[in-house]
Amino acid sequence: MTSSFHEMWAELLPIGRSSDSGGYRRYAWTAADADCRAWFKDQALARGLSYELDRNGNQWAWLGDPLGTDAVVTGSHLDSVPDGGAFDGPLGVVSSFAALDELRSRGAEFTRPLAISNFGDEEGARFGLACVGSRLTAGQLTVDRAHQLKDGAGVSLPDAMEQAGYDPAAIGADPQRLARIGAFVELHVEQGRALDLSGAPVGIASAIWPHGRWRYDFHGEANHAGTTRLVDRRDPMLTYAETVIAARRQAELAGAVATFGKVSVEPNGVNAIPSLVRGWLDSRAADQSTLDTVIAGIEQAARERGERDGVDVRVTRESFTPVVEFEHALRDELAKILGGDGSTVPVLGTGAGHDAGILSASVPTAMLFVRNPTGVSHSPAETAGEDDCLAGVTALADVLEGLACR
Repeated sequence: MTSSFHEMWAELLPIGRSSDSGGYRRYAWTAADADCRAWFKDQALARGLSYELDRNGNQWAWLGDPLGTDAVVTGSHLDSVPDGGAFDGPLGVVSSFAALDELRSRGAEFTRPLAISNFGDEEGARFGLACVGSRLTAGQLTVDRAHQLKDGAGVSLPDAMEQAGYDPAAIGADPQRLARIGAFVELHVEQGRALDLSGAPVGIASAIWPHGRWRYDFHGEANHAGTTRLVDRRDPMLTYAETVIAARRQAELAGAVATFGKVSVEPNGVNAIPSLVRGWLDSRAADQSTLDTVIAGIEQAARERGERDGVDVRVTRESFTPVVEFEHALRDELAKILGGDGSTVPVLGTGAGHDAGILSASVPTAMLFVRNPTGVSHSPAETAGEDDCLAGVTALADVLEGLACR
């Protein structure tokens, strides 16, 4: 297990890595994405697994009958946020192959089909919508809506897929595939410090907070930065700045999180008052009521400030995922398997979205988290210790053995 994990990690590590930032730029349907997909296929074939690319561009490696029923599936994603870390997503995929190697070394006899998956475009870095591959598969993203997605350069999702050699006419809901899955277990590096504070290397997910993304368009009036009096300005940057502060204030009051992490400005000149500032809000909370309160408070603050500044404020919800309570029976089964030696495995919620959360509406899903000593994620500083990663592989192997080898 140790050697296979290290070998795979070393092979995958350079793909899509920026020499400038040290972070990863593995965006959907790009050359880096193609290299990641080739790596996945090579790992599948090297283990004698049946390799498959589904109608939505998700990858599958099957042990046993791909058309069988009650399959146990594990995996994650290989794409990244802009200048993201090495562990978010890839740790789950590498650990899945390593766990299979571990089970084979134990002489495990599988009684259910087993699959390892790589879901495409989980981060949504290129087209602005997270979990595109799993959303399409689960029917939570319509074909029409998918065809409307465009990247920052104006390239549509279908065009990007076609340029990468894939037929976009095939995308759509895949209920037949989901009906064959009896359980999906995703291992992921924790994106926070709960495990580090608990002292445990591995934990089980209880739920994913409700979360969404909202686009704020602040329309003002372009003008000369040097000759326009302050009282004559309709400066959308002022309204945007106040909205950013309001987001922090509302989140603090509610015990939630709210972040404006992306912004675009037109005409984007140093000596020009902007005509349009567009900012993207990401907000998450432990429950729907709290999230609704935060979002309403931010929008109210934006509109009130916009009236003072002579700026028109328009708000568009671009994506939303309701609270996900992972199936209690499967979650309890994981706790039973991992606590067989009498130890107690931490159970924790998370504010981060995952493919497992999307699939939970269609199949029983669960998640394992591996300790992140700093809690930093979506950054080149994201990390996990070697011993903890290997503990995650062992935990995943134990879970897969308990579910698929009974």
